[in-house]
Order: sequence, then C-alpha cells, then structure tokens
Amino acid sequence: MYNATQLFLIYSGLFFAAVMFSLLINSLFMRFSRTLGSREPDAALIRWSVTHKPAFGGIAFFIVFLGAFAVNGVFFPRTSAAWQPELFGLIAATSVGFLVGLADDAYNTRPLLKFSAQVACALIMIISGTYIRVFDTLWIDQLITVVWVVGIMNAINMLDNMDAISTVVAIMILIGALMVHVLRGAMESIQVVLLVGTIAALCGFLFYNWNPSRMFMGDTGSQFLGVYLAYVGITCFWNGAPPSGAHEPWRQAVSALIMFLLPIIDTTTVTINRMLRGTSPFIGGRDHTTHHLSYGGLSDGQVALTFAGLGAVSVFLNFVQLRFIPEWNNLCTILYVLYALVLFGTLFGMTHRRKRRTPDA
Repeated sequence: MYNATQLFLIYSGLFFAAVMFSLLINSLFMRFSRTLGSREPDAALIRWSVTHKPAFGGIAFFIVFLGAFAVNGVFFPRTSAAWQPELFGLIAATSVGFLVGLADDAYNTRPLLKFSAQVACALIMIISGTYIRVFDTLWIDQLITVVWVVGIMNAINMLDNMDAISTVVAIMILIGALMVHVLRGAMESIQVVLLVGTIAALCGFLFYNWNPSRMFMGDTGSQFLGVYLAYVGITCFWNGAPPSGAHEPWRQAVSALIMFLLPIIDTTTVTINRMLRGTSPFIGGRDHTTHHLSYGGLSDGQVALTFAGLGAVSVFLNFVQLRFIPEWNNLCTILYVLYALVLFGTLFGMTHRRKRRTPDA
C-alpha cells in the first residue's frame, strides 16, 4: 500500500506527535496535581527517592496506547480487520493492568488482589489466543504463559526502583520488538503502530523521569507496561518465526531471555538475596542491582545509562541471531545462555560486595 519513504514519514510523524502529546499530558499533570496521584510517605515502604513526587506517567502511556489503536485505521485501513480477538484481548488485559495499578497507586491495594489481577491479565490473553507456543502440550504452554505474564508484570514493577530505569529498559525491549517487525518486512501493521506509539510515550515521559526526576510512572505505568511487554515478548520473541521457518523452541526461549534479561536478573537477584536474609521478596528495599551499582560509585544517571547500554546489547544480540544465524544449534544456545549467566553473575556478585553506603534492607 505504501512505499518505504511513505512508511518512514508516517511513522516519523506518529512518533513525533506521540512524543509531543506525552510531554503535554505529563506537563499538565505536573502543573495541576501537586498531591493527586503521589503517595504519602509509608514507613513500611522503602524507596530509593524519599522525595514526594506525582506518579502519573502510566496515565499518559495508556492514553497514547489507546490513541495508537484509534489512528491505525486511518493509516492502514486495508490491514485493519473488523474483528481481531488477540487485539481485543490485549486491550482488555492492558486495561486490567492499568486499573489495578491505578488502584494500587491510590489505595495501596493488598498483594493478593494485585496478584489475582495479574493472573486475570494472563488468562484474558490466553482466552483471546495469545499464549506461548513452544511445546506440543497445550496446558504446558498456557501455564508457562501465566508464569511469564505474572513474572514480567512483577519484574517491571520491581525494576521501577530508581529514576528512568524501567523506562529505558522498556524502550530497549520495544525497540528490539520493532526491529523484529522491520526484519520480517511487516511494517503495515497495528503492532508496529502500537510499538512506535508506546516508545514515543516512554520517550516523552523520560524527560520528566530522568534523574533528578520530577515524576514517577507508579504502579499505573509499571503494571500497564508489564502486560504490554509480556504480550510483545510472546508475539515477537517466544512465538517469533525464525529465519529458517522451522520450529526452533530453543531459539524462541533464548530470544525472549536475552531481550528481557535485565528485569529477569534484577528480580531473581532481589528474590534470592531477600530469601537468604529471611525477608519477604515482596517488601520494597534498596537492595536492587541498580542500587548496588550506585553503591559502587555510579551516579543515578550513570546507572540508567548502564542499563540502557546493556539493553542495547540485548537488541544487538537479537539482531545477530535473526539476521546471521539461519539455523539454530546447540552452540548458539550455549553462547547466548553463557552471556546471560555472565551478566547475571556480575550483577549478582555486586550485591555481595562491600558497599560504600549500606542499603536500608
């Protein structure tokens, strides 16, 4: 329908408009809500930043996300089917994630309610046809899907522990997913519109979220992002068609692992360390991998740049496996998993070094 130049102009215009809209919405929130949406200090909740700031970022994410759905039919009317169960499931699941995050920001909901909502998001996606397809047994694939969705929602939430960290990590994951669509040549797609719109919303939010931040994304943002990133992980990486067209479950699993490596490492590290100390993994603390990079001497901005750089490495490694490895073999699995283990060992090891300042655990 469109040539390459026209597609570039369309997506560039969409990106610019979404960035400007995100900046405008967040600016309005900053102006008119000094207390609305920002949590009061909670003695049981340990945060890296003790400054009282509004947590409105997620609202702009969701507005731009829904706007991307709306404009898709304008740009690509011929590819916009009237009924797409997977997309309706995506809207429903992200809406549940957004609402439970909003409720948690406003009322500090109980963990069981939050967990139940996360499971509901996974079930909505499964019922609508979006689930991991790796094994021949359906219930195993669906069980892994539930674990994946709930795990990513919690991982993104836990990674939102320092200025800009979740934002830059999410941007890199979405850029990796956008790259998959580019390599497939499937550019006239609502999936690409959603990716471009969400990346733009995150870039607009990053202006307020970069250290020293003036705004948090809150659970409203992290829960919405968690659902959407889990969906992207399933459609682009877990179920992504390899260059050979063959069924390669190890390539699919490794691709998802590499792209989501940072939130997986941080959540795993925090969970292990807190269990070893006999504390709950679900209680906040200043013991994340990001915090230990800061204890090692990096500024908050340098920590964010480090995570952005590591995210870029994941994008590059995924590009290499898609572009230059036509057939997956055991050596490829070993090399990619070895990289993941080395990075995990490095970041995990840093949490057991002597710190320049002691975290409040």
